[in-house]
Amino acid sequence: MTTSFPTTLQTQLFIDGVWQEATNSATFPVENPATNEIIARVADGGPEDAALALGAADRAQAEWSKSTPRERGDILRRAFELVTANTDRLAAIMTAEMGKPLAEARGEVAYGADMLRWFSEEAVRIGGDSAASLDGDTRIVVTKEPIGPCVLVTPWNFPLAMGARKIAPAVAAGCTMVFKPAALTPLTSLALVEIFREAGLPDGVLNVVTTSRASSVVDHWMSSGVARKVSFTGSTEVGKVLLEQAADNVMRCSMELGGNAPFIVLADADLEKAVEGAMTAKMRNMGEACTAANRFFVHRSVIEEFSGKFSKKMSELRVGNGASAGTDVGPLIDRKGVEKVESLVADAVSKGARVLTGASRPEGPGYFYTPTVLVDVALDSGVMSTEIFGPVAAILPFDSEEEVLRLANDTEWGLVGYVFTESMDKALRFTAELEVGMVGLNTGLVSNPAAPFGGVKQSGLGREGGKIGIEEFLEYKYTAIAV
Repeated sequence: MTTSFPTTLQTQLFIDGVWQEATNSATFPVENPATNEIIARVADGGPEDAALALGAADRAQAEWSKSTPRERGDILRRAFELVTANTDRLAAIMTAEMGKPLAEARGEVAYGADMLRWFSEEAVRIGGDSAASLDGDTRIVVTKEPIGPCVLVTPWNFPLAMGARKIAPAVAAGCTMVFKPAALTPLTSLALVEIFREAGLPDGVLNVVTTSRASSVVDHWMSSGVARKVSFTGSTEVGKVLLEQAADNVMRCSMELGGNAPFIVLADADLEKAVEGAMTAKMRNMGEACTAANRFFVHRSVIEEFSGKFSKKMSELRVGNGASAGTDVGPLIDRKGVEKVESLVADAVSKGARVLTGASRPEGPGYFYTPTVLVDVALDSGVMSTEIFGPVAAILPFDSEEEVLRLANDTEWGLVGYVFTESMDKALRFTAELEVGMVGLNTGLVSNPAAPFGGVKQSGLGREGGKIGIEEFLEYKYTAIAV
C-alpha cells in the first residue's frame, strides 16, 4: 500500500507576495531518491531574482517592524493550524522528494508545526529592561527591535522543520526574509511558504528563491549590505564561506553546522534503554541528520551484549520506498550520499572492522543502503572523523572514563553527545565534560522546540529554539533618560 503524491504542487519563486517564474524561465528537476523518477521541475532562480526578492524584503521591513506582537503571533498560530491540518499532504511531498518513511515525515511535520506554535507564543513575550543609573541621574531603558532583513538557508534533510525553525522566530521578531531552500528538496519548503501566505503573512515579508546554483543567489544577498542577518544550517565548509562573507557587512550570524556525535555506553548503563536510544540517535532520518550518533563508544564489559542486541534490531529494519506501508528505512538522498557511505564502510573493513549486519546496496532503482553495524573499528578509519550521514554505526570499546572522554572530544565538531548511565555522579561528569552544545542523557533524541538547539567548536554559532531562539533576530537599543 502506498500513499498518493499530491497532483498540484507549487514550483515557482515567491517574491513580494506573487508566485512567478525565474527571470530567465529556467527550471531544474527534483528527483524521487527511491525511484530515480523526476517528480517536478522547479523555477531555477539567479542573481536577478535574488535582487528582486531582497528588494521586496527591504521595502517591507519598515511596515512589518511596526506590526504588533499579537498580530505576528496570530499569523504563526494560523500557520501552525494549517500545517497540522495538511499533515498528510506535506508528509507525502516530503517522502517523495527526500525519501524518509511516511511515519517519520509526519513526525517532522509535527515538529515543524510545534516550532510555529512555540514562536507564536514567544512573539508576545519580547521584553526589555529598565533601571536607574549608578549615580541616579539617568533612567536606563532597554528595548528590543527586529534586526532587519534576514537571509535564511536550509538543508535538504529536514525540509519542513528547518524552514519552520528559521521562519518562525523571524516572523515573531518582526523581521522580513529572503529564503533559499535546498535544491534537492524544494517542494516541501514551497508548500510551507504557501501555508504562510494562506495564514495572512503580508506581501514582501517572506520571499523565496529556489535555485540549482546556490552561490549565484546567496552571494548577492550576502554582499548587498541590505541583509542584516544570515541563518544557515548545513556543512561546516559552507558555513565558513558565509561567515567570511558576513564579515564584510558585519552581519549577525546563526550557524548550525556539521556534527560527529559520540554515543557513550558506560558499564552501568541500562542496555535495553541504550539500544533503544541508539536506534533513535542513529536511524532517525536514515542517519542523515547532524544530530545522528556517529561514533559508538561502549565499555568493554558490555560491548558484546550491546553490539549483539543493537545489530539484531538494525537487521530487522525494513528497507524500501518511504511511501510504502511497513518501510522503516528509506533511501539516502542521492548517488553521492550512498557512494560516500559505501566508501566509508569499505575503508573501515580494510582496516580490520567486522560487519555484524548490513554493508550492502540492494539491487534495483533508488539510493538504498542497508542498516550497518561495524565492530573492531580502527581509530584512523574514515567513519571516526567524517560525518557519515547514513545508516552506519561504528562501535569501539573503551576501558576508563578518562579514555572515552578524550576520544569523544577528539573532534573539531561539538554539536551533540549521548551518554547512557544509571549513575548520577557519572551523568553529571559527562554532561559537564563533553565538549558539545547538547547532551542526550539516557535518550537518543534532543530536538525540541522549547530547547536551545546548537553546538560549539566548528558545529556552529548561536541557538535555534527555546526562549533564546528569538533573541537571534533582535537588536537591543538602550535609551538614557535624564531624571
